[in-house]
Amino acid sequence: MTDGWHCLHLYYAVNQEGLEMFDEEEREEGRRQLVQILDPNREGAPARIQTSVVSGTKADLGLMILDEDPLVIDSIQQSIRSSLLGPAFEPTYSFVSITEVSEYVPTVEQYGERLRAEGTDPASPAYAAKLKAYEERENVMRKQRLYPDLPPWPVMSFYPMNKIRHPHANWYTEPFSRRMEMMTEHGRSGMMFAGKVTQLITASTGFDDYEWGVTLWAKAPQFIKEIVYRMRFDEASARYAEFGPFYISYILPPEQALKHLQV
Repeated sequence: MTDGWHCLHLYYAVNQEGLEMFDEEEREEGRRQLVQILDPNREGAPARIQTSVVSGTKADLGLMILDEDPLVIDSIQQSIRSSLLGPAFEPTYSFVSITEVSEYVPTVEQYGERLRAEGTDPASPAYAAKLKAYEERENVMRKQRLYPDLPPWPVMSFYPMNKIRHPHANWYTEPFSRRMEMMTEHGRSGMMFAGKVTQLITASTGFDDYEWGVTLWAKAPQFIKEIVYRMRFDEASARYAEFGPFYISYILPPEQALKHLQV
């Protein structure tokens, strides 16, 4: 992989009967092992690892892991499995993907074409200023999408999705210009939540059962509901999107997450 990171979402359920196999001393040692495995600052840790506790019965513990080496990511899964408390953690869901820059994000050249189409004189200072400003934003955006910093916000939502292939609504038979138009509308809807919600879209075509994974972080739970509801009215979603399961979770450091789960 030359650009970007591999990404893995992992979800576990805590098996109470499995926990009861261990006495308190063993549990304490098991917790210490897990905190060490999930420590994002330890030597040899993946580039990014985030721990959360999941609301509802789909799972108890959620992990999001990113690194340039997929085997470094997999080592987290295998370390949990082989740890002292491993038998008490049952995998319930996983999603494999990679970071990418969407083909619907305009290049600097395409942005210049858009400015000219809107009537901006390419010889004018305004054209040069707008193009330079976009180039700077595009560089920052590209880095964040390929090598993301995970925001320090308390709420996280993850779901996979596809663009459907229905005879009367096949995303992949639409011309690129039409798809770009719809995704531009979709992007404008998302921008309404700047400062409240941030997202990372990872690609999973050929990697998992859905084509993309959507990870949202928010400052409050209601913002997740609001942005997903609002964006479903965009044509790209209303006509062409198919969604998988939704996971809502609350980000905690590993030690606090295990305490919350009463491990």
